[in-house]
Amino acid sequence: MPPPQRAGSPFGRLVWRPGGPLTSRRRYDAVAFVVRAALSRARLMPPPPDAVALVDALSAADRRLVLTSAGGGAAAIARLVTTPGASAVVLEAAVPSARAAVDGLLGGPQESYCSSRTARRLAVAAWQRACRLQEAEGTAPAEARARSVGAAITAALRTRSPKRGPHRAIVAVQTREATRVVELILAKNTRSRADEEAIAADLLLAAIAAAAASPAAAAVPAVSPADQMHRDIVEAPLERRELFTGDRTAVAASGHRTDTAGPAGPPAGEQAGGPAAGGLVFPGSFDPLHEGHLLMARIAEEIAERPLAWELSVTNVDKPPLDYVEMRDRVTQFAGRPLWLTRAATFLEKLDVFPESTFVMGADTFARLPDPRYYGGSRSAATRAVKTIASKARGLIVFGRVRDGLFQEASAIEVPAALRAVAYFVSQREFRLDLSSTQLRRHEWAGRGP
Repeated sequence: MPPPQRAGSPFGRLVWRPGGPLTSRRRYDAVAFVVRAALSRARLMPPPPDAVALVDALSAADRRLVLTSAGGGAAAIARLVTTPGASAVVLEAAVPSARAAVDGLLGGPQESYCSSRTARRLAVAAWQRACRLQEAEGTAPAEARARSVGAAITAALRTRSPKRGPHRAIVAVQTREATRVVELILAKNTRSRADEEAIAADLLLAAIAAAAASPAAAAVPAVSPADQMHRDIVEAPLERRELFTGDRTAVAASGHRTDTAGPAGPPAGEQAGGPAAGGLVFPGSFDPLHEGHLLMARIAEEIAERPLAWELSVTNVDKPPLDYVEMRDRVTQFAGRPLWLTRAATFLEKLDVFPESTFVMGADTFARLPDPRYYGGSRSAATRAVKTIASKARGLIVFGRVRDGLFQEASAIEVPAALRAVAYFVSQREFRLDLSSTQLRRHEWAGRGP
Protein backbone atom coordinates (compact mmCIF):
# COMPACT_ATOMS: atom_id res chain seq x y z
CA MET A 1 0.00 0.00 0.00
CA PRO A 2 1.62 3.33 -1.06
CA PRO A 3 2.06 5.85 1.73
CA PRO A 4 -0.68 8.48 2.03
CA GLN A 5 0.13 12.06 1.08
CA ARG A 6 -0.45 14.95 3.40
CA ALA A 7 -2.87 17.68 2.34
CA GLY A 8 -3.17 21.07 3.95
CA SER A 9 -5.98 21.47 6.49
CA PRO A 10 -6.34 22.66 10.08
CA PHE A 11 -5.98 19.05 11.19
CA GLY A 12 -3.14 17.86 8.93
CA ARG A 13 -5.66 15.85 6.92
CA LEU A 14 -4.37 12.84 5.03
CA VAL A 15 -5.87 11.91 1.67
CA TRP A 16 -5.41 8.98 -0.70
CA ARG A 17 -3.96 10.12 -4.05
CA PRO A 18 -2.25 7.29 -5.90
CA GLY A 19 -4.92 6.91 -8.56
CA GLY A 20 -8.02 8.89 -7.85
CA PRO A 21 -11.03 7.74 -5.81
CA LEU A 22 -11.32 4.18 -4.54
CA THR A 23 -13.18 1.83 -6.87
CA SER A 24 -15.42 -1.12 -6.05
CA ARG A 25 -12.45 -3.45 -6.61
CA ARG A 26 -10.36 -1.58 -4.04
CA ARG A 27 -12.56 -1.28 -1.02
CA TYR A 28 -10.64 -0.25 2.07
CA ASP A 29 -12.08 -0.29 5.56
CA ALA A 30 -12.39 3.40 6.53
CA VAL A 31 -11.31 2.97 10.14
CA ALA A 32 -8.32 0.81 9.27
CA PHE A 33 -7.22 3.30 6.61
CA VAL A 34 -7.35 6.20 9.09
CA VAL A 35 -5.26 4.28 11.61
CA ARG A 36 -2.68 3.24 8.99
CA ALA A 37 -2.53 6.77 7.63
CA ALA A 38 -2.04 8.27 11.06
CA LEU A 39 0.69 5.75 11.86
CA SER A 40 2.49 6.63 8.61
CA ARG A 41 2.28 10.31 9.47
CA ALA A 42 3.47 9.66 13.02
CA ARG A 43 6.65 8.01 11.71
CA LEU A 44 7.53 11.19 9.80
CA MET A 45 6.46 13.84 12.31
CA PRO A 46 6.79 14.27 16.10
CA PRO A 47 3.70 13.39 18.16
CA PRO A 48 1.22 16.27 18.52
CA PRO A 49 1.48 18.18 21.82
CA ASP A 50 -1.87 16.94 23.12
CA ALA A 51 -0.76 13.29 22.90
CA VAL A 52 2.56 14.05 24.61
CA ALA A 53 0.85 15.99 27.40
CA LEU A 54 -1.75 13.25 27.82
CA VAL A 55 0.80 10.46 28.14
CA ASP A 56 2.73 12.59 30.65
CA ALA A 57 -0.46 13.29 32.62
CA LEU A 58 -1.50 9.63 32.71
CA SER A 59 1.98 8.66 33.86
CA ALA A 60 2.08 11.37 36.54
CA ALA A 61 -1.35 10.31 37.84
CA ASP A 62 -0.30 6.64 37.77
CA ARG A 63 -3.22 5.78 35.48
CA ARG A 64 -3.60 2.82 33.14
CA LEU A 65 -5.76 3.19 30.04
CA VAL A 66 -7.80 0.89 27.80
CA LEU A 67 -9.68 2.56 24.97
CA THR A 68 -12.21 1.53 22.32
CA SER A 69 -13.12 3.27 19.07
CA ALA A 70 -16.35 2.25 17.34
CA GLY A 71 -17.36 4.14 14.23
CA GLY A 72 -14.74 6.89 14.30
CA GLY A 73 -11.90 8.56 16.15
CA ALA A 74 -9.50 5.64 15.68
CA ALA A 75 -6.69 8.03 14.76
CA ALA A 76 -6.47 8.85 18.48
CA ILE A 77 -5.09 5.36 19.03
CA ALA A 78 -2.22 5.91 16.60
CA ARG A 79 -1.46 9.32 18.09
CA LEU A 80 -1.25 7.82 21.56
CA VAL A 81 0.65 4.60 20.92
CA THR A 82 3.34 6.33 18.82
CA THR A 83 4.08 8.78 21.66
CA PRO A 84 7.19 7.98 23.74
CA GLY A 85 6.20 6.47 27.08
CA ALA A 86 2.76 5.34 25.91
CA SER A 87 3.48 1.65 26.43
CA ALA A 88 3.69 2.25 30.17
CA VAL A 89 0.17 3.70 30.42
CA VAL A 90 -1.83 2.44 27.40
CA LEU A 91 -2.62 -1.20 28.11
CA GLU A 92 -4.82 -1.98 25.12
CA ALA A 93 -6.85 -0.40 22.30
CA ALA A 94 -9.65 -1.91 20.23
CA VAL A 95 -11.49 -0.89 17.05
CA PRO A 96 -14.72 -2.96 16.88
CA SER A 97 -16.11 -1.88 13.51
CA ALA A 98 -18.77 -4.57 13.04
CA ARG A 99 -21.89 -4.49 15.16
CA ALA A 100 -21.23 -8.09 16.13
CA ALA A 101 -17.87 -6.99 17.53
CA VAL A 102 -19.55 -4.37 19.69
CA ASP A 103 -22.15 -6.92 20.76
CA GLY A 104 -19.36 -9.28 21.79
CA LEU A 105 -17.86 -6.65 24.07
CA LEU A 106 -21.21 -5.69 25.62
CA GLY A 107 -22.97 -9.04 25.91
CA GLY A 108 -25.69 -8.54 23.30
CA PRO A 109 -27.28 -6.25 20.69
CA GLN A 110 -27.62 -2.53 21.43
CA GLU A 111 -30.65 -0.31 20.92
CA SER A 112 -28.39 2.15 19.07
CA TYR A 113 -24.73 1.78 18.15
CA CYS A 114 -24.02 5.51 18.28
CA SER A 115 -25.39 6.73 21.60
CA SER A 116 -24.36 7.90 25.03
CA ARG A 117 -25.49 4.59 26.53
CA THR A 118 -23.42 2.46 24.15
CA ALA A 119 -20.37 4.70 24.60
CA ARG A 120 -20.74 4.44 28.37
CA ARG A 121 -21.11 0.67 28.26
CA LEU A 122 -17.98 0.39 26.14
CA ALA A 123 -16.10 2.66 28.56
CA VAL A 124 -17.14 0.50 31.53
CA ALA A 125 -16.08 -2.64 29.65
CA ALA A 126 -12.74 -0.96 28.91
CA TRP A 127 -12.36 -0.02 32.59
CA GLN A 128 -12.99 -3.64 33.59
CA ARG A 129 -10.46 -4.79 31.01
CA ALA A 130 -7.85 -2.39 32.41
CA CYS A 131 -8.45 -3.83 35.87
CA ARG A 132 -8.08 -7.43 34.67
CA LEU A 133 -4.90 -6.74 32.69
CA GLN A 134 -3.23 -5.17 35.71
CA GLU A 135 -4.35 -7.92 38.06
CA ALA A 136 -2.93 -10.49 35.62
CA GLU A 137 0.46 -8.83 36.07
CA GLY A 138 0.25 -8.98 39.86
CA THR A 139 -1.31 -5.63 40.74
CA ALA A 140 -3.59 -5.78 43.79
CA PRO A 141 -7.28 -5.51 42.81
CA ALA A 142 -7.91 -2.35 44.85
CA GLU A 143 -4.89 -0.65 43.27
CA ALA A 144 -5.92 -1.75 39.78
CA ARG A 145 -9.40 -0.30 40.24
CA ALA A 146 -7.98 3.02 41.43
CA ARG A 147 -5.56 3.31 38.49
CA SER A 148 -7.83 2.18 35.65
CA VAL A 149 -9.31 4.46 32.99
CA GLY A 150 -11.74 3.11 30.39
CA ALA A 151 -12.43 5.34 27.39
CA ALA A 152 -14.68 4.79 24.39
CA ILE A 153 -16.05 6.65 21.41
CA THR A 154 -19.03 5.84 19.24
CA ALA A 155 -19.48 7.91 16.11
CA ALA A 156 -21.65 8.35 13.03
CA LEU A 157 -19.54 10.38 10.61
CA ARG A 158 -19.68 11.30 6.95
CA THR A 159 -19.82 8.35 4.53
CA ARG A 160 -20.21 7.89 0.78
CA SER A 161 -24.00 7.91 0.98
CA PRO A 162 -25.85 10.74 2.79
CA LYS A 163 -26.88 10.06 6.39
CA ARG A 164 -30.45 10.59 7.51
CA GLY A 165 -29.39 11.30 11.07
CA PRO A 166 -26.87 13.80 12.43
CA HIS A 167 -23.11 13.48 12.15
CA ARG A 168 -21.97 13.00 15.73
CA ALA A 169 -19.33 11.61 18.04
CA ILE A 170 -19.94 10.56 21.64
CA VAL A 171 -17.08 9.95 24.06
CA ALA A 172 -17.38 8.33 27.49
CA VAL A 173 -14.63 7.96 30.08
CA GLN A 174 -15.05 5.73 33.12
CA THR A 175 -12.92 5.80 36.26
CA ARG A 176 -13.55 4.56 39.77
CA GLU A 177 -14.54 8.10 40.72
CA ALA A 178 -16.73 9.33 37.86
CA THR A 179 -18.46 8.82 34.52
CA ARG A 180 -17.85 11.56 31.93
CA VAL A 181 -19.69 11.92 28.64
CA VAL A 182 -19.14 14.42 25.83
CA GLU A 183 -21.38 14.47 22.76
CA LEU A 184 -20.48 16.54 19.71
CA ILE A 185 -23.07 17.02 16.96
CA LEU A 186 -21.35 18.23 13.82
CA ALA A 187 -22.93 20.45 11.20
CA LYS A 188 -23.84 18.12 8.33
CA ASN A 189 -22.01 18.14 5.01
CA THR A 190 -19.60 20.94 5.95
CA ARG A 191 -16.47 18.79 6.41
CA SER A 192 -14.78 15.84 4.78
CA ARG A 193 -14.70 12.44 6.46
CA ALA A 194 -11.02 12.97 7.26
CA ASP A 195 -11.78 16.28 8.99
CA GLU A 196 -14.59 14.71 11.02
CA GLU A 197 -12.28 11.81 11.95
CA ALA A 198 -9.64 14.25 13.16
CA ILE A 199 -12.16 16.12 15.31
CA ALA A 200 -13.47 12.84 16.77
CA ALA A 201 -9.91 11.80 17.66
CA ASP A 202 -9.29 15.19 19.29
CA LEU A 203 -12.52 14.85 21.26
CA LEU A 204 -11.51 11.40 22.57
CA LEU A 205 -8.04 12.54 23.63
CA ALA A 206 -9.42 15.69 25.29
CA ALA A 207 -11.97 13.67 27.29
CA ILE A 208 -9.29 11.25 28.51
CA ALA A 209 -7.11 14.21 29.48
CA ALA A 210 -9.96 15.77 31.47
CA ALA A 211 -10.36 12.51 33.40
CA ALA A 212 -6.60 12.52 34.07
CA ALA A 213 -6.84 16.14 35.31
CA SER A 214 -4.52 17.45 32.60
CA PRO A 215 -5.59 20.95 31.48
CA ALA A 216 -2.67 21.11 29.05
CA ALA A 217 -3.94 18.10 27.10
CA ALA A 218 -7.67 18.70 27.51
CA ALA A 219 -8.08 21.38 24.85
CA VAL A 220 -11.51 21.21 23.20
CA PRO A 221 -11.26 20.36 19.49
CA ALA A 222 -11.91 23.16 17.02
CA VAL A 223 -15.62 23.35 16.28
CA SER A 224 -17.80 25.79 14.39
CA PRO A 225 -20.76 27.79 15.76
CA ALA A 226 -23.05 25.40 13.89
CA ASP A 227 -21.79 22.43 15.93
CA GLN A 228 -23.34 21.45 19.28
CA MET A 229 -21.50 20.06 22.28
CA HIS A 230 -23.10 18.54 25.38
CA ARG A 231 -21.38 17.28 28.54
CA ASP A 232 -22.62 15.06 31.35
CA ILE A 233 -20.40 14.35 34.35
CA VAL A 234 -21.42 12.34 37.41
CA GLU A 235 -18.92 12.15 40.25
CA ALA A 236 -20.02 9.24 42.40
CA PRO A 237 -20.37 9.35 46.19
CA LEU A 238 -18.29 6.91 48.20
CA GLU A 239 -21.08 4.31 48.59
CA ARG A 240 -21.73 4.09 44.87
CA ARG A 241 -18.05 3.90 44.10
CA GLU A 242 -17.77 0.95 46.49
CA LEU A 243 -20.84 -0.63 44.89
CA PHE A 244 -19.38 -0.17 41.41
CA THR A 245 -16.00 -1.65 42.35
CA GLY A 246 -17.49 -4.58 44.29
CA ASP A 247 -16.46 -3.46 47.78
CA ARG A 248 -20.10 -3.15 48.85
CA THR A 249 -23.10 -5.42 48.14
CA ALA A 250 -26.04 -3.07 48.63
CA VAL A 251 -26.77 0.64 49.12
CA ALA A 252 -30.16 2.10 50.01
CA ALA A 253 -31.28 5.00 47.82
CA SER A 254 -34.48 7.04 47.98
CA GLY A 255 -35.01 8.67 44.61
CA HIS A 256 -33.49 11.61 42.78
CA ARG A 257 -32.23 13.33 45.95
CA THR A 258 -29.52 10.66 46.18
CA ASP A 259 -27.44 12.47 43.58
CA THR A 260 -27.15 15.85 45.32
CA ALA A 261 -23.95 15.32 47.31
CA GLY A 262 -20.34 15.15 46.20
CA PRO A 263 -17.90 12.27 46.47
CA ALA A 264 -16.94 13.01 50.09
CA GLY A 265 -20.03 11.33 51.55
CA PRO A 266 -23.37 9.67 50.75
CA PRO A 267 -26.08 11.72 49.05
CA ALA A 268 -29.12 12.76 51.02
CA GLY A 269 -31.26 9.70 51.77
CA GLU A 270 -28.57 7.17 50.82
CA GLN A 271 -27.59 4.60 53.44
CA ALA A 272 -24.76 2.12 53.67
CA GLY A 273 -26.44 -0.51 55.89
CA GLY A 274 -27.89 -3.74 54.52
CA PRO A 275 -31.57 -4.64 54.07
CA ALA A 276 -33.55 -6.03 56.99
CA ALA A 277 -34.91 -9.56 56.87
CA GLY A 278 -38.53 -10.31 56.03
CA GLY A 279 -39.18 -7.53 53.54
CA LEU A 280 -41.28 -7.25 50.40
CA VAL A 281 -38.94 -6.72 47.42
CA PHE A 282 -39.57 -5.96 43.76
CA PRO A 283 -36.35 -6.64 41.77
CA GLY A 284 -35.85 -5.56 38.18
CA SER A 285 -33.90 -3.46 35.71
CA PHE A 286 -36.73 -0.87 35.38
CA ASP A 287 -35.46 0.40 32.04
CA PRO A 288 -37.75 2.25 32.19
CA LEU A 289 -40.01 2.12 35.23
CA HIS A 290 -43.62 2.22 33.97
CA GLU A 291 -47.23 2.19 35.16
CA GLY A 292 -47.36 -1.59 35.01
CA HIS A 293 -44.58 -1.82 37.59
CA LEU A 294 -46.30 0.71 39.87
CA LEU A 295 -49.61 -1.17 39.67
CA MET A 296 -47.86 -4.47 40.44
CA ALA A 297 -46.25 -2.85 43.48
CA ARG A 298 -49.57 -1.57 44.83
CA ILE A 299 -51.26 -4.96 44.40
CA ALA A 300 -48.29 -6.76 46.01
CA GLU A 301 -48.45 -4.46 49.04
CA GLU A 302 -52.15 -5.30 49.46
CA ILE A 303 -51.44 -9.01 49.21
CA ALA A 304 -48.42 -9.05 51.55
CA GLU A 305 -49.79 -6.34 53.87
CA ARG A 306 -46.45 -4.59 54.17
CA PRO A 307 -44.60 -1.78 52.36
CA LEU A 308 -42.56 -2.64 49.28
CA ALA A 309 -38.94 -1.80 48.47
CA TRP A 310 -37.57 -1.80 44.94
CA GLU A 311 -34.27 -3.45 43.99
CA LEU A 312 -32.04 -2.55 41.06
CA SER A 313 -28.87 -4.53 40.45
CA VAL A 314 -26.00 -2.51 38.98
CA THR A 315 -24.39 -5.74 37.76
CA ASN A 316 -25.48 -8.19 35.08
CA VAL A 317 -24.35 -11.74 34.43
CA ASP A 318 -23.40 -11.08 30.78
CA LYS A 319 -23.07 -7.29 30.51
CA PRO A 320 -20.90 -4.53 31.99
CA PRO A 321 -22.17 -2.96 35.24
CA LEU A 322 -24.18 0.25 35.20
CA ASP A 323 -22.12 3.43 35.05
CA TYR A 324 -22.79 6.41 37.33
CA VAL A 325 -24.85 8.31 34.74
CA GLU A 326 -27.08 5.26 34.27
CA MET A 327 -27.42 4.81 38.04
CA ARG A 328 -28.47 8.44 38.41
CA ASP A 329 -31.03 8.20 35.62
CA ARG A 330 -32.56 4.93 36.85
CA VAL A 331 -32.72 6.13 40.47
CA THR A 332 -34.37 9.41 39.46
CA GLN A 333 -37.41 7.49 38.18
CA PHE A 334 -38.30 6.34 41.67
CA ALA A 335 -38.74 9.87 43.06
CA GLY A 336 -38.37 9.03 46.73
CA ARG A 337 -39.75 5.48 46.69
CA PRO A 338 -37.66 3.01 48.76
CA LEU A 339 -34.96 1.63 46.48
CA TRP A 340 -31.93 -0.63 46.95
CA LEU A 341 -28.99 -0.60 44.57
CA THR A 342 -27.23 -3.97 44.75
CA ARG A 343 -24.70 -6.21 43.06
CA ALA A 344 -27.11 -9.16 43.16
CA ALA A 345 -27.21 -10.07 39.47
CA THR A 346 -28.91 -13.46 39.97
CA PHE A 347 -31.96 -14.41 41.98
CA LEU A 348 -29.89 -16.67 44.23
CA GLU A 349 -27.72 -13.67 45.10
CA LYS A 350 -30.83 -11.62 45.87
CA LEU A 351 -31.90 -14.27 48.40
CA ASP A 352 -28.68 -13.60 50.34
CA VAL A 353 -29.03 -9.80 50.18
CA PHE A 354 -32.73 -9.90 51.20
CA PRO A 355 -33.06 -12.84 53.65
CA GLU A 356 -36.47 -14.37 54.37
CA SER A 357 -38.16 -11.89 52.04
CA THR A 358 -41.13 -12.05 49.69
CA PHE A 359 -40.30 -11.24 46.06
CA VAL A 360 -42.49 -9.69 43.38
CA MET A 361 -41.95 -10.81 39.78
CA GLY A 362 -43.51 -11.28 36.36
CA ALA A 363 -44.33 -14.58 34.70
CA ASP A 364 -41.23 -14.54 32.50
CA THR A 365 -38.89 -14.18 35.50
CA PHE A 366 -40.76 -16.91 37.36
CA ALA A 367 -40.41 -19.26 34.38
CA ARG A 368 -36.64 -18.71 34.32
CA LEU A 369 -36.09 -19.73 37.96
CA PRO A 370 -35.97 -23.52 37.27
CA ASP A 371 -34.59 -23.28 33.71
CA PRO A 372 -31.19 -25.05 33.37
CA ARG A 373 -30.13 -22.54 30.68
CA TYR A 374 -29.68 -19.97 33.46
CA TYR A 375 -27.42 -22.31 35.43
CA GLY A 376 -24.84 -23.05 32.78
CA GLY A 377 -27.03 -25.75 31.22
CA SER A 378 -26.79 -27.91 34.34
CA ARG A 379 -29.98 -29.67 35.41
CA SER A 380 -28.52 -30.55 38.78
CA ALA A 381 -27.62 -26.89 39.40
CA ALA A 382 -31.17 -25.88 38.47
CA THR A 383 -32.58 -28.46 40.86
CA ARG A 384 -30.37 -27.18 43.68
CA ALA A 385 -31.41 -23.61 42.89
CA VAL A 386 -35.10 -24.50 43.14
CA LYS A 387 -34.53 -26.07 46.56
CA THR A 388 -32.62 -22.99 47.71
CA ILE A 389 -35.34 -20.61 46.51
CA ALA A 390 -38.10 -22.68 48.11
CA SER A 391 -36.28 -22.78 51.45
CA LYS A 392 -34.94 -19.19 51.62
CA ALA A 393 -37.74 -17.13 50.07
CA ARG A 394 -40.66 -16.29 52.31
CA GLY A 395 -42.85 -16.18 49.23
CA LEU A 396 -43.14 -15.25 45.55
CA ILE A 397 -45.91 -12.97 44.24
CA VAL A 398 -46.14 -13.72 40.53
CA PHE A 399 -47.95 -11.62 37.90
CA GLY A 400 -48.99 -12.75 34.44
CA ARG A 401 -48.11 -10.82 31.28
CA VAL A 402 -48.91 -10.58 27.59
CA ARG A 403 -46.84 -12.77 25.28
CA ASP A 404 -47.41 -12.90 21.51
CA GLY A 405 -50.67 -11.00 21.92
CA LEU A 406 -52.08 -13.39 24.53
CA PHE A 407 -52.19 -12.92 28.29
CA GLN A 408 -50.04 -15.53 30.02
CA GLU A 409 -51.50 -16.58 33.36
CA ALA A 410 -48.67 -17.12 35.79
CA SER A 411 -50.46 -20.11 37.35
CA ALA A 412 -50.29 -21.94 33.99
CA ILE A 413 -46.49 -21.99 33.92
CA GLU A 414 -45.00 -25.44 34.47
CA VAL A 415 -42.56 -25.29 37.37
CA PRO A 416 -41.47 -27.75 40.07
CA ALA A 417 -43.92 -28.28 42.92
CA ALA A 418 -41.47 -26.73 45.40
CA LEU A 419 -41.65 -23.37 43.60
CA ARG A 420 -45.41 -23.54 43.18
CA ALA A 421 -45.76 -24.12 46.92
CA VAL A 422 -44.20 -20.74 47.80
CA ALA A 423 -45.89 -18.75 45.00
CA TYR A 424 -49.02 -16.60 45.05
CA PHE A 425 -50.35 -16.20 41.52
CA VAL A 426 -52.06 -12.91 40.70
CA SER A 427 -54.93 -13.61 38.29
CA GLN A 428 -55.76 -11.76 35.09
CA ARG A 429 -58.87 -10.39 36.83
CA GLU A 430 -56.71 -8.84 39.55
CA PHE A 431 -54.10 -7.42 37.19
CA ARG A 432 -53.61 -6.80 33.53
CA LEU A 433 -51.69 -3.96 31.89
CA ASP A 434 -50.16 -4.66 28.50
CA LEU A 435 -46.89 -2.78 28.96
CA SER A 436 -43.26 -3.83 28.95
CA SER A 437 -40.01 -1.94 29.41
CA THR A 438 -38.63 -3.53 26.23
CA GLN A 439 -41.52 -2.22 24.15
CA LEU A 440 -41.13 1.27 25.65
CA ARG A 441 -37.38 1.31 24.89
CA ARG A 442 -37.98 0.21 21.29
CA HIS A 443 -40.56 2.95 20.85
CA GLU A 444 -38.17 5.53 22.31
CA TRP A 445 -35.26 4.54 20.03
CA ALA A 446 -37.51 4.30 16.96
CA GLY A 447 -38.54 7.90 17.58
CA ARG A 448 -34.93 9.04 17.63
CA GLY A 449 -34.20 7.78 14.14
CA PRO A 450 -30.91 6.23 12.91
